Amino acid sequence: MALYPVIMAGGSGTRFWPLSRQARPKQFLPLASKHPLLTDTALRLKGLAPVKNTFIVCGPVHAKTALKLVKGLPKGNLLVEPVARNTAPAIALAALQVAARDPRGILAVLPSDHHVADVKGFQRTLAEAARIAEGGHIVTLGIKPARPETGYGYIQVGDALEGGGRSVKAFKEKPDLKTAQEYLAGGDYLWNGGIFVFRADVMLEAFQKHMPEMQKGLDALQKAAGKRTFPAVLKRVFPKLPSISIDYGVMEKAENIAVLDGDFGWSDVGSFAAIPEVRPADAQGNVVSGDAVLVDCTNCVVLGDKRTLSVVGMHDVVVVDSGDAVLVVPKDRSQDVRKVVEALKAKKRLKLL
Repeated sequence: MALYPVIMAGGSGTRFWPLSRQARPKQFLPLASKHPLLTDTALRLKGLAPVKNTFIVCGPVHAKTALKLVKGLPKGNLLVEPVARNTAPAIALAALQVAARDPRGILAVLPSDHHVADVKGFQRTLAEAARIAEGGHIVTLGIKPARPETGYGYIQVGDALEGGGRSVKAFKEKPDLKTAQEYLAGGDYLWNGGIFVFRADVMLEAFQKHMPEMQKGLDALQKAAGKRTFPAVLKRVFPKLPSISIDYGVMEKAENIAVLDGDFGWSDVGSFAAIPEVRPADAQGNVVSGDAVLVDCTNCVVLGDKRTLSVVGMHDVVVVDSGDAVLVVPKDRSQDVRKVVEALKAKKRLKLL
C-alpha cells in the first residue's frame, strides 16, 4: 500500500492581510512555527510517505516558492493549475497523476495551511484512514469539536462501518451559533477538516459517476499524461473544467464515504484570532512577535515587523505591522479582515494586495 500525499497550496489567505499578500499568501507564512505552514504540512508527513510520493497543487505564481519550501520535492510532482478551479478539478488532476504511476495508489489530500499539535496522533489517524481507503472507501477526517464553532462545516456521523470508521449521515454548511451549540450537544457531529484519503481509481470512478461533465476533459488529460504535450493539454483543458468543490461534486453524492474521528490538536488557523491556538501566550494571554511593548494588555495578538509597536490598555485586539501597512482589529472581528482586501481592490490599491 503506497501513500501519495497531495498538499493543496492554492488560496489567497485574505483574512491574514497585511501579512498575507497575493505573491506570498497565508500558506507561505510562518504563522504557527518558525517554518511556513506549507513546510510544516510536509514535515509532518515524514515517516508516512517519501517526498518522492508527495505532490503539491498550486497556481503558477506560487510554483517556485512551493518548490523551495518542500526540500527534495521532485519538480514533476508540482502540479500547477493554469487557473484556479476549486478543489474538485485540482483533486482530479492529482488522482490522474497518481493513477498513471499506481492505479491503486492511495492519495491523502491535505490543506497546506492548517496546524496539527499532535503529529504522532495525526500520523496514526492518517495511516488508519489509508487502511480503510484501501478497501474502496473515500475517507474524510472529522475533527472532534472543541467548541460551538460557526466558521467550520460539520459532518453528521452515523453507525460504525465493518471496515473501520463511521458512515456519514450528512455534510452541513457553516452553522449559526445556536445550531453549532445543538451540534455540540448532540454528540454526533464533527468538524469538516477538509482532509480526504482514497484510492486513485476509486476517486476517478467517483468523478465519472457524479461529475460526468468533467469526463471529457479528464480523458484528454489522462491520454496526455507523461507526454510532452501534457502542459499544453492542461492549459487548454483545465480552464474548461467546472469550478466546484470536492464536497459538492463528490462527497455529498457518493455512497462509499467513511468518516474517521480525528483528535490531534487540529486548527485551520483561519484568522488572526486563531493565533493563540498555535502559538504560546504570556501570563496575560498575549501572543507577541517582533519588537513590541505592551502595557496593561490582555488576550491580544501583536505581530510586529522592524518597527517597535507600543500597545496600551487594549484587550482582545489584534495589531499587525507588515512594514508597509498596519492592521488593528478586535479579535472577534478577525474574519472581517478580508473586507479590507475587498476595499483595497475596489480602490485599485494594487501594491497593498
